[in-house]
Amino acid sequence: MKILLVEDARAIAAVMEARLSSFGHNVTIAENGQIAIDTFQASRPDLVLMDIEMPIMNGFKATNLIRIFEATQKWAWTPIIFLTASDTPESLIMAIEAGGDDFLSKSISEEVLHAKMKALSRIADMRHQLTIANLKLEQQASRDGLTGLFNRRWMDLTVNQEWDIALQKSRPFAVLMLDVDNFKKYNDRYGHQAGDDCLKAVATAIEDVVTEINDEGICKNVFAARYGGEEFAIVMPGASNEASNQCAARVIEALRKLKIPHEENSSWGIVTASIGGSHMSASAEEVVNMFLAADQALYRAKEGGRNRFEFSST
Repeated sequence: MKILLVEDARAIAAVMEARLSSFGHNVTIAENGQIAIDTFQASRPDLVLMDIEMPIMNGFKATNLIRIFEATQKWAWTPIIFLTASDTPESLIMAIEAGGDDFLSKSISEEVLHAKMKALSRIADMRHQLTIANLKLEQQASRDGLTGLFNRRWMDLTVNQEWDIALQKSRPFAVLMLDVDNFKKYNDRYGHQAGDDCLKAVATAIEDVVTEINDEGICKNVFAARYGGEEFAIVMPGASNEASNQCAARVIEALRKLKIPHEENSSWGIVTASIGGSHMSASAEEVVNMFLAADQALYRAKEGGRNRFEFSST
């Protein structure tokens, strides 16, 4: 268990660290409340043992600020146990009201301390499992069940947030709309199971390109989503014209390299896609206009022969 020990008295801190380490715990020491807050945010401990009277910032104030910080994070709650010189009822009341969960006397016996740490270790394990379960639920709520890309609902929420940031900072913005060419004919020829497998392969290729674009620093915070059916969207906050064009070209090439047979896709014989894009400097216009412009460009790409991309600047 990772324990943050907040104690300004070096002798007490050294003794407590030695005892806790002998139980198999990983202990980090903070000398005052301010250091405790910084360390907590950086290391995310499983347990905080908090002294009360300290220079710079006392334990009550530090605990209150830790609880405020926790409220902004995705992980829920970390036990904070106050270390006190006495174990009176008044001490317990003060500890709870300050945001703590319990208190321990600094003169606690070895056996009782060991037992307390065993109980808190079980709580830390359950908390870790709960965090993992919550993350899985969050991913399920935000991901498309077939392709694993973000779903339409998550995309709509995130686009609005990113658009607001772009407006505030006068940044460019780009949207790509992708449609698998002649996909209905693919389903009719090969069956719906093959159609699902095709969409999964297309989604993986798109995600790989998006990852490359992000990792190479061509554009940051790029993400892909399943827009509906055989249609996908790539959202590129802060993208230059060159970056959005490069992304579209890479996706087209990635799908060609898959070489998925599609005999009903005339002229090509493999699965291909058409892409319509829109890029603009963020303005007072609605972000929905970007999607409309990208959709119009997608139509032109299909009319122009498919397996290609077109852009509409607005």
